[in-house]
Amino acid sequence: MDDMTLIMEMIRYDHGDPKRIHHFLKVYEFAQLIGKNEKIDNTVQHIIETAALVHDIGIHLSEQKYGSSSGIYQEKEGPAEARTMLTKLRYPQDVIERVCYLVGHHHTYANIDGIDYQILVEADFLVNLYENCENGNSNSMKQAAGSAYKNIFRTGTGKQLCRDLYEF
Repeated sequence: MDDMTLIMEMIRYDHGDPKRIHHFLKVYEFAQLIGKNEKIDNTVQHIIETAALVHDIGIHLSEQKYGSSSGIYQEKEGPAEARTMLTKLRYPQDVIERVCYLVGHHHTYANIDGIDYQILVEADFLVNLYENCENGNSNSMKQAAGSAYKNIFRTGTGKQLCRDLYEF
């Protein structure tokens, strides 16, 4: 399946919301970079990249239903939205199942059960650390990055990116 088709579909899905479009594109790029540097096999790399593009697909529905974009609601609403889109684009069923699992768990950091899950979480953290502290003070960003580094990051590439980006 072609990532460019999914990227364009996600941009249409999030139309009028450049913040969310920029977010998933950044997570996609970091996920791609981490996976390739970690020499992940092509099948798993495809799952990682697909999941990175749709990982926050449940946000709009969460905001409509619950008035919140909280991770718990994203995990609840995201898998069905991802399944609909990926099915429409004729993704293989095994890819859809794993991507939906990842979408439904990408804010759950206990019991990470696979390199695809680990890389998605790391890529999302790299972007969220910056976006959540963008207008804040750099000391709090470094402190948050140091905590995430210690508690979340496991891949060599993800750790290196975290250190290089947030200088701690």
